[in-house]
Amino acid sequence: MDAGISQLFPPLPKEVNTDTFQGIALTLPSLSAEFGVSEADIRYTTSSLFIGLCLGSFVWGIGSDIIGRRIAFNATLLITSLFGIASAWAPTWPAVCLTYAALGFGVGGNLPVDGALFLEFLPDASSSLLTLLSVWWPIGQLFSSIAAWFFIAHWPVDEGWRCFVFSIGVITFGMFVARFFIFDLLESPKFLLSQGRQGEAVKVVHGIAFRNGRKTWLTEELLDVVADDGHRGSTGHPHQPRRLSTLAIVRSHLLSTSRLKPLFATRRLGATTCLIWLTWATIGMGYPLFNAFLPQYLSHSSPDSTSSSSSSSSVYTSIILYSLTGIPGSVLAYHLVDSPLPFLGGRKGTLATSTLVSAVGLFAFVRWGRNEVLRVVFSCVEAFSQNIMYGVLYAYTPEIFPAPVRGSAVGVASFLNRVMGLLAPVVAARMGSDGEKGNDGPVMVAGVLILAAFGAVVGLRVETRGGQRL
Repeated sequence: MDAGISQLFPPLPKEVNTDTFQGIALTLPSLSAEFGVSEADIRYTTSSLFIGLCLGSFVWGIGSDIIGRRIAFNATLLITSLFGIASAWAPTWPAVCLTYAALGFGVGGNLPVDGALFLEFLPDASSSLLTLLSVWWPIGQLFSSIAAWFFIAHWPVDEGWRCFVFSIGVITFGMFVARFFIFDLLESPKFLLSQGRQGEAVKVVHGIAFRNGRKTWLTEELLDVVADDGHRGSTGHPHQPRRLSTLAIVRSHLLSTSRLKPLFATRRLGATTCLIWLTWATIGMGYPLFNAFLPQYLSHSSPDSTSSSSSSSSVYTSIILYSLTGIPGSVLAYHLVDSPLPFLGGRKGTLATSTLVSAVGLFAFVRWGRNEVLRVVFSCVEAFSQNIMYGVLYAYTPEIFPAPVRGSAVGVASFLNRVMGLLAPVVAARMGSDGEKGNDGPVMVAGVLILAAFGAVVGLRVETRGGQRL
């Protein structure tokens, strides 16, 4: 199946999602200047994005079990592109926040659906490819940074950011068109089987085999036999595969705590669950506390920081360098997750090392980042280490848990990550002070949170490099 992965899943969505998050951060100085909103209050703009992200991951996570992965995969990208374009015509700051929230609703669903769809096609022997997929994050950041440098840094304050978000929205829409009309995306066999659609699932498997120049022995009759054996009642008679109704799916996801109880069935599994959730939650707040407001932090050290930060090309040049250094980080993560090196290699070792380096980099940013050059250097350290960190975390988390509880465990982790991200702008706004250089309180808090994530990772006792599962 490996050879067909690139045909089935073009890596465009990950670039688009990170492009979107980075794009919101890059527009904050311009929004502050055009609408007369203080630098501290403008940080609430990202709260609207995270509200959309929370709702999107919540709704589309359930929706993909109802309407299928394929529809959700395409619909979420369409929503992202349309509201991204619409934000360019927002007349007021509240209108901008509203369109950003709607945009986030699409992005919030796109991330988990993309990952789930990829994993459901990926063979176990190639599980590290999910880590490599994260290389599109810094590539997306690089693209958005170059676009911001071209538009925001060189155009009038009320035009640059609008042209920027419009261009990003149009490109995202183009990617939707490409993967809807050009790439022949197949539905997930796992979803089809859950709906009792064995015939369609068999066709998908045969389609994958054909794209790889292989043949498969799987037939619909064989799946029917397996389904009959798995659904025999107490009388011993076979039953037809049961298709869950929409209401049943919603109840199973929202109204039943029985999905979470197995996560604490044993002491070891319960401890692992708590530690991985703590990791996601602390990173969920720590990451945006630094990255969502990076243009503001860099503008305070820029030589022309007394003028409008939106017109400072040096800030956006620094962001471009920041994005570039993230690319080798993702590539290195791909190689380290399967490395037997002590303390550094494997899933756990790579994640622990990257979180520690990230925390130290944030503290160094606050302590020694007193001029533009040093701030850029420490920012690049963050880009490098954080791309390793998130790339491994997204691959490591679903591997830790046994299949029956994997979806619930990952779903709660993602929810905690979004909720903490929603609180990050509130913390940053409360601690921020307009135009005051050296006010890096939010960065210090981010460092403490990432350091706490490092402690949680160290406490984990599961290494999935060799196929270990709980």
